[in-house]
Amino acid sequence: MKIRLWLFLPLLFIFCFGNGQEIIKGKVLDSETKAPVFKAEISLLNTSDLRIIQKVLTDSLGVFQLNNRADNSYIVIQKDGYEMKELDKAGDFSLIELKPTVGNISEVVIRSAARNIKLSDGNIVMSVSGNRDFKTSANLLEVLRRTPGVSIDQEGGVFIGGRITPAIFIDGKPVTMSSQELQSYLRSLPPEMVESLEVNANPSSKYDAEFKGIIDIRLKRNGNLGWKGNYNGNTYANKFSYRENALNLSYNTEKTAYSLQANYNNGISTYRYNALQKLANTNVMRTNTYQEDEGTVYGIQTGADFRMNDKNRLGINLRGNFRKSDRFRLGSLYTTNRDESQLIFNTQSENPTEYSQENYGITADYTFHNKGFKLSFLGNYLSVTNKQNDDFINRDQPTAQLLSYWKSDLLNKIDIQTVQIDASQKIGNADLEAGMKYSRSDTDNNIRYDTLSVNNRFVFDPERSNMFSYKEKIWAGYVSYRQKFGKLQVNVGLRFENTQSISDAVTRDSIVSRNYLEWLPSFSTSYAFNKSNELSLSYSRKMTRPVFSQLNPFRVYFSPLNYWIGNPYLQPSFTSQIKLTYRYKNWVTSFTAGKEKDVMTRYPLYNPKTNVLEYLGTNLPYRKFASIETSFPVKLTKWWNITTQIAGYYNDEFRPYLDEVFALKVYNYELRVNQVFSLPKGYTVNLFANYESKTGNSLYIIKPRYTVDLSLQKSWFNNTLNTKISYNNIFDSYDQSLEFRHKQIMDNRLTHWWDSSRLILSVGYSFGSSKYQTKEIQKTEEENRAR
Repeated sequence: MKIRLWLFLPLLFIFCFGNGQEIIKGKVLDSETKAPVFKAEISLLNTSDLRIIQKVLTDSLGVFQLNNRADNSYIVIQKDGYEMKELDKAGDFSLIELKPTVGNISEVVIRSAARNIKLSDGNIVMSVSGNRDFKTSANLLEVLRRTPGVSIDQEGGVFIGGRITPAIFIDGKPVTMSSQELQSYLRSLPPEMVESLEVNANPSSKYDAEFKGIIDIRLKRNGNLGWKGNYNGNTYANKFSYRENALNLSYNTEKTAYSLQANYNNGISTYRYNALQKLANTNVMRTNTYQEDEGTVYGIQTGADFRMNDKNRLGINLRGNFRKSDRFRLGSLYTTNRDESQLIFNTQSENPTEYSQENYGITADYTFHNKGFKLSFLGNYLSVTNKQNDDFINRDQPTAQLLSYWKSDLLNKIDIQTVQIDASQKIGNADLEAGMKYSRSDTDNNIRYDTLSVNNRFVFDPERSNMFSYKEKIWAGYVSYRQKFGKLQVNVGLRFENTQSISDAVTRDSIVSRNYLEWLPSFSTSYAFNKSNELSLSYSRKMTRPVFSQLNPFRVYFSPLNYWIGNPYLQPSFTSQIKLTYRYKNWVTSFTAGKEKDVMTRYPLYNPKTNVLEYLGTNLPYRKFASIETSFPVKLTKWWNITTQIAGYYNDEFRPYLDEVFALKVYNYELRVNQVFSLPKGYTVNLFANYESKTGNSLYIIKPRYTVDLSLQKSWFNNTLNTKISYNNIFDSYDQSLEFRHKQIMDNRLTHWWDSSRLILSVGYSFGSSKYQTKEIQKTEEENRAR
């Protein structure tokens, strides 16, 4: 199969056709007075991802001109005081009439909101820059919290559909980052720098099998020659403070675009954990943990995009991300007999930690585009080094007597290399694509424990110490075919992935070697009834491989008697799902259903003799799931917009546990309401509320929770200075509480609390100069309104 694909790729070179340039001229008039409309904003947008291709303003006679180079595009015309108008590229532009908006704001009139959402192959594409819903957001992570189908947990983790961790793409290209580096990057991007987001909840065979979801971030480009910059700073304040600083610079010449991004974050965050655990007729244990993290993160990335000629483009990006953290964890364990009449022991543990991470990455991409043929190459390299030193000190709380003391020294190194080549050929209304990818991951882990002996000396502890390495190679290839039949578009694809992996638990003298080939088909179809109505249906089969932390069989301690252990024998899981999506204007509704086999999960195991609670990894036979999500914006008045998101979820999990089988059907829902008030003098107020109903799985119940955020935004000095103030999680109500369902087995209740109730102050400042302004004008509709 590999040889056939490589022979097939050069054949695509034989198709080469011209790419002409078309000029569009038009005139904009007031529909009532027939007078020319001066400075109306004319935007040419890409139909698939809402990316702005070109933007101009009408002159004093209402005349404009666009140099159109895109086949798949449409035009948006907007002017403050007039209703927005959308036109197909093939429309008549000789005389365009704009209708004035209603001026009476005391009357509540429900109207359709501005067009901020589109579908592209069934994926939601949301405009960001200029979108009222995101004007008060401090950074892109806050934007994602308000994006339909996306959720953010308390630790900054990003999820699609409440369960999928998506891959992050930048301008259509995958970027290999560690989870910590990714969070820093998302926090460094203000919404004003992002053109759009595409949320792909069911990727086709073109993408890696592990990508169950994708979020593609399209950055806003500087269309001017010369240089441009932006500084964005955020301060989070509660009991402690945390600060984020990001500087973005770009410099454009006729042939080259340079970019530089630097960020520096530092401060303190806190976390609390409370738990109750007991078996029938055994001791009752209560755990309380308080944790402070004082951390510093700084990163830098620089890149250059070389437009060598009309056919060839080369890009390169270098980046580094560095993190240091001093963590102090203080815990107590209060244990009584089963009727709580007698104290068994009362201990206190201290766990100071020094942690550091260094990331280095390089990305190179090359594109050749000639007529209907396109060839692209992408290479990625990421190197991550983690170091961590821990002290675990356990004392008897009443007497302060030292009960145990051990130290750990961890060194973890990860190297990831990927090379990918893709080719596509346009043949009439059809697109033929094929590609190959090779990736290699090497992970080495060495953790050493030393325990204080009775002689008051630290000695090597072989029971806890561990050396583990994991090496993985993946060869993958795909072919896909897309064709448009009038308003109907069909896309079929097939992907293969060959995985070779070796996990070596050196300390335990255990080697697990695997070599397997999987075929992964996909299919999607979409039908555009008109500009306001779209329907799409898609199917895909995906594979999820266990990651290093799930395979490594060493202990990660939460407390001296509570830890989790990896399982080197975990198998990959396979997911088959279908998705149906319908859009009516900005109202989007989607339904997803599927089944996952060999689900990877963790389960608790309590030892009543030692009072140790372990969390162990395993594969479940299967899990069925379904969800229905809808999002609809409503414009109540000229100054009041409401966007509502409602999602319902279903999970049916088959879980063997302690010689029993638990197969429960769990239903839950989530409701989000985002209200935006555009006040006089350019002020914008945002009120965001989120409610999550009771949920869980076959073993645990997760209790309901909610959050409310309030924020205010104002631009100054012709939009060069942007200020925001927010109060997130006003009622400090977003903690996570879990309860074990089966009390006859174990009574286990636990609560996680993060310091997400914060006051946030944000300042953004744009600066720069240019030799002259190109056809594109950078100000968006919302930026013009704020003047």
